[in-house]
Amino acid sequence: MTRASDSEREATVGRLQTAGAEGRLTVEELAERIDAAYEARTREDLEALLADLPVPAAGGAPVTAPGTAPPAGKASSVVLGILGGGTRRGRWRVPRRMTVVNIMGGADLDLREALLESTEAEITVWSLMGGSDIVVPEGVHVELNGFALMGGNDLKVEGDAPPPGAPVVRVTAWSLMGGTDVKTKAGRGGRWALHKPPKPPKPPTDLPPR
Repeated sequence: MTRASDSEREATVGRLQTAGAEGRLTVEELAERIDAAYEARTREDLEALLADLPVPAAGGAPVTAPGTAPPAGKASSVVLGILGGGTRRGRWRVPRRMTVVNIMGGADLDLREALLESTEAEITVWSLMGGSDIVVPEGVHVELNGFALMGGNDLKVEGDAPPPGAPVVRVTAWSLMGGTDVKTKAGRGGRWALHKPPKPPKPPTDLPPR
């Protein structure tokens, strides 16, 4: 096995970011693989992270295997939660910029299995007597800005600090008699976790006496 260099790790992260922007990786998958790329010790570790992604052609465009479906169409940039909900969860597309409008209702967003159109997403939430719960997987940079009157906007970040190059989600929430809660949450045990290096076994505690 050959040791990986810093430049090879950065190149791998770049290819992962491109795959994420093309809709080939969910937010959670992209964050996990970038984290694993920076922890990788050998070239084989890096190659495993790219094994199921198309190989870029000489001109830079990825080569897709025959019969592979193209990424889904462009995502809607507006979500409405008026007198009810407009929840988004599961495998859905997140545009580069999107707006959520809540009036006496709420539209909740779960990004853990979502596909980003870019490695950065800007979400603006307008709420009147309502609000949104936004869930982002751990390992993603999260920011919350805005203002709340007779309500509150809250940000709760858990887990380790995201690695450089991880996806970025910026939320700006304007709330009147309501509020928006943004929080990170552990992933759902996706298959990409298998690419992370296994933890070393613990030493036995029942050693025989000398």
